[in-house]
Amino acid sequence: MEDLTQEEWVEQLAKDDNAVVLDVRTDAEVAEGIIPNAIHIDIYKGQEFINEIEALDKSKNFYVYCRSGNRSGQACAIMDQLGFENAYNLEGGMLEWTGDVVDL
Repeated sequence: MEDLTQEEWVEQLAKDDNAVVLDVRTDAEVAEGIIPNAIHIDIYKGQEFINEIEALDKSKNFYVYCRSGNRSGQACAIMDQLGFENAYNLEGGMLEWTGDVVDL
């Protein structure tokens, strides 16, 4: 797991052909907008979150974010424990995000 600044996250993501963007916020937070092409799995779903994460391709590079960077850090730690090699946490989360956002 690695914490990346907004700039590092965007730069690394742009060059990564094996990237998956993962939003771990609640449904209500996602309704306010989501980073384009992100998949949404709410970390507050408990075991269901674990089950959905386990179903993901562990060979991919995951760029994980939440509202502030706390829950995404927890999600990255869980992914690390589940055998994911590359999970990158977006420092500051959506609160500091200046990139594109789409409405669902």
